[in-house]
Amino acid sequence: MHAPAQKRPTALAIWLVIAGIVGLGAAFTLTIEKIASLEDPGHVAGCDFSVLVQCGANLASEQGSVFGFPNPLIGLMGWMAPLVVGMALLAGARFARWFWALFTLGMTFAFGFVCWLIWQSIFFLGTLCPWCMVTWSVTIPTFYAVLLHSVRIGAIPLPQGARKLADTLMGWLPLLATVSYLIIAVIAAVRLPLLDQIFG
Repeated sequence: MHAPAQKRPTALAIWLVIAGIVGLGAAFTLTIEKIASLEDPGHVAGCDFSVLVQCGANLASEQGSVFGFPNPLIGLMGWMAPLVVGMALLAGARFARWFWALFTLGMTFAFGFVCWLIWQSIFFLGTLCPWCMVTWSVTIPTFYAVLLHSVRIGAIPLPQGARKLADTLMGWLPLLATVSYLIIAVIAAVRLPLLDQIFG
C-alpha cells in the first residue's frame, strides 16, 4: 500500500524563497563591507550608526571569521539552499524524506551558529550588527519551518502524535518567531545600554 501523496508545501516554499533572498542580501552587503575594510583600514561601514549599533566591530572580530574566512561568505553559500529548494517546490518538485532530513540538519547548524553569534554579539562584543540581525530574523523562522515540516511528513522519525503537533505548530510559526525575537530583545536590553543609547 502506497503512502498518500504529500500536499505541496506552498507557504513553506514561498517563505524559503523570501528568506533566501533576504539572507543573500544581508550576506552580500556584509561581504562588500568586509572587502572595503580590507582595502581601507579606515573604512567606516555604512551600517555603523553608533558604538552599540554597528557592523564594523563584528566583522573585524575573531567571531566574525570563525572558520578562518569572513562569516558572510557562509551566508552567500548557505542561503542559496533555501532559495533553490523554495523555487524547486514552487515549480512542482517533490523531495524524498532523506532530503528533508539533510536539509533540516543544515538548518539546525545554521540556527545553532546564529544562536552562538547572538550570544557572542550581546555578551562579548557588546554590539548589535544591523545586517547580522536581518540574518537572525530570517534564520530563526526558517529553522522552525523546516524542522516542523520534516517532522510532520515523517522525515524525522517521531511518533504520530509529534507529527500532528508539528502540523499544528506550523500555523503558529509567526508567534514562535515573534516570541524568539522578544527573548533576544529582552536579553539585549538587559545586557546592553540600549536606553542610554536612545535617550542619552
